[in-house]
Amino acid sequence: MHNVSPVIEAGAYPAKAVVGESIPIRATVFREGHDAVNASVVLTDPNGKERLEPMHPTTPLGFDWWTASVVLDAEGPWTFRVEGWSDPWETWVHNAEIKIPAGIDVALVCTDGRALFDASAAAAEAAGDAGSAALLRSAGSSLDSGQQVEDRLEIVLADEVRAAMRRYGPREFVSPTPEYPIFVDRRKALFSSWYEFFPRSQGATWDEENQKWISGTFDTSHERLEAAAAMGFDVVYLPPIHPIGKSFRKGPNNTLNPGPTDPGSPWAIGAEEGGHDAIHPDLGDFDSFDRFVAKANSLGLEIAMDFALQASPDHPWVTEHPEWFTKRADGSIAYAENPPKKYQDIYPINFDTGRDGIYLESLRVLKLWMSHGVRIFRVDNPHTKPVNFWGWLLGEVRKTDPDVLFLAEAFTKPAMMRSLGKVGYQQSYTYFTWRNEKWEIEEYMKELTSETDSFFRPNFWPNTPDILPHFLQWGGKPAFTIRAVLGSTLSPLWGIYSGFELFENAPLAQGREEYLDSEKFQYRPRDWNAAEESGETLSMLLGKLNQIRKEHPALQQLRDLHFHHAPHADALVYSKRSGDDVVIVIVSVDPHNIVETEVYLDMEALGLTARDVYLVHDELTGQTWRWGQHAFVRLTHDDPAHILTLIRYGSRSTASGPATTQG
Repeated sequence: MHNVSPVIEAGAYPAKAVVGESIPIRATVFREGHDAVNASVVLTDPNGKERLEPMHPTTPLGFDWWTASVVLDAEGPWTFRVEGWSDPWETWVHNAEIKIPAGIDVALVCTDGRALFDASAAAAEAAGDAGSAALLRSAGSSLDSGQQVEDRLEIVLADEVRAAMRRYGPREFVSPTPEYPIFVDRRKALFSSWYEFFPRSQGATWDEENQKWISGTFDTSHERLEAAAAMGFDVVYLPPIHPIGKSFRKGPNNTLNPGPTDPGSPWAIGAEEGGHDAIHPDLGDFDSFDRFVAKANSLGLEIAMDFALQASPDHPWVTEHPEWFTKRADGSIAYAENPPKKYQDIYPINFDTGRDGIYLESLRVLKLWMSHGVRIFRVDNPHTKPVNFWGWLLGEVRKTDPDVLFLAEAFTKPAMMRSLGKVGYQQSYTYFTWRNEKWEIEEYMKELTSETDSFFRPNFWPNTPDILPHFLQWGGKPAFTIRAVLGSTLSPLWGIYSGFELFENAPLAQGREEYLDSEKFQYRPRDWNAAEESGETLSMLLGKLNQIRKEHPALQQLRDLHFHHAPHADALVYSKRSGDDVVIVIVSVDPHNIVETEVYLDMEALGLTARDVYLVHDELTGQTWRWGQHAFVRLTHDDPAHILTLIRYGSRSTASGPATTQG
């Protein structure tokens, strides 16, 4: 056997799965000679119980490719092995189907078959399956009857007999692979919808008398939790909530001259009030944080917290553990840089000089917030820290709290992003933010769904506080709809940064991917009510998208994605399928122009034949159309996308008229 998958680095790291997810296990299985070969997957659950699953040959036939789709039903560490084996039953069937009709060695073939059925019946009896045992003995007896041999063959090859033989037939010369690990997470590791906002902006007010802002708090942010829940999000992510340093504090738009009341960047963590284990006093205290978490939970939300391993110059770590930082030749501590960007208000950690201390401190900090109800962490810039460190830290958390999930904010080189997934990150940011053309979206999705799917779970974000993509800057309101539809339907994981629903798209400067008046450096309260009253909000669409995702299992999985053909270069057509649930998405990637195109569907990918007629229901508009293999669509500025659910209807002969969609 060769090419067993999913196997990560020869089994050094576990492949990823979630409860209820269909996992493809594949291998190349062959043997010498002409006897039939077969293969099985043996799964071992976290309690040590084994389960046998049959494999089957897959296309292209003749290449010895075998596969099985297995569903793991419990969280925790699993293992699997593939067993290749000689199959006497299928060998006999092959010989019988050739020799009996031709009258060759009929008596010998029947004798061999009777022996196979007797042995298999005994195996069924030993397993306590009296019904299968009786069926197999009866089939074996028919080989000794006075019937025509062709009739005997029809009896012993009936579907129910074949099924019983597949279950209890002999397996000879079993050759197992090593045991390979799979770790099964809770379902939210694969399927969730994220919403990010800054609590300090929510409820912030301007004090006219003292000419300063009064910060929003956890308690004033409850209504934003309600809004996120109303839009169907189930994870609310908070930027760092810790005290912010004053030294080299950044002012509006990342300037070096802050005013006396400018709040600074939340990622410049640490001040005299404390560090990573403290709460910024303007936001509240641990009691108010606990109320915030409880409110979120009551709405069906989880709180995801930012874990940024860095420090402001005022962080207690700087004086208590100077060995955790890099010193320059002049004795100063090196601040963070990502040229041309400079972060004078942030000191990165040096893991080479303070390894043991920062390892244990990181674990302590995580466990503190876990004790306050945080079970999801978004990790800032994990690619700037050692991969081995993350392997250790995430492994330690998994030992005691396997339900805790980590999202890697790693916009970096593919090798590093993939390595972080392998060592334990359940989710990762991706290049989706910059994939805008039809061809590059198709190419990238094929990579994510078939090359890295066993260890890298993509979380699609159209925007972040750091990134205002050019597509949103110049695409107008249709661009926001397009990116929301793509993000929410291509990946089972997606998220937005607040302000997206208000079409915020003003850049810091031409050619820059940063927001003007970025919330990272100042308070930015938004008038949500005015936006709702004026209709200048995308909140209804976001709510509809999340509702569609929750109602359709096809959108809750990553792998079963198929692209269909549309001649127009700006029309992207794809389907996702889970069992009988099929969703077809047609979306324009041009926010400026109307797109009209024919659509040519791969009917087999939809579970249909070329002659089938069916209904498609547009989940966005409520309209329904009759479709076949070909259709016509029109995508406009107001309706740049269709999300269609497939309703099986009948054969082409049962209906007439053109199959069209007018959008």
